[in-house]
Amino acid sequence: MTRPFNKYVERLIIEDTTGARAAGMAAAQRLIDEHGTFLDDLERQLGVPYAEPLPGAAA
Repeated sequence: MTRPFNKYVERLIIEDTTGARAAGMAAAQRLIDEHGTFLDDLERQLGVPYAEPLPGAAA
């Protein structure tokens, strides 16, 4: 069980020292900054059909 954990920690260290993690986080932040409103609206639209049960649907 320790081997997968060691590999996980090794991967985190490599990502941290190579800047891959920071680059990924920066890209995610840019995506949110540029398209966050669109994604929020889309999430609300996709959630609407599930917010209220359809007539005749079992609760």
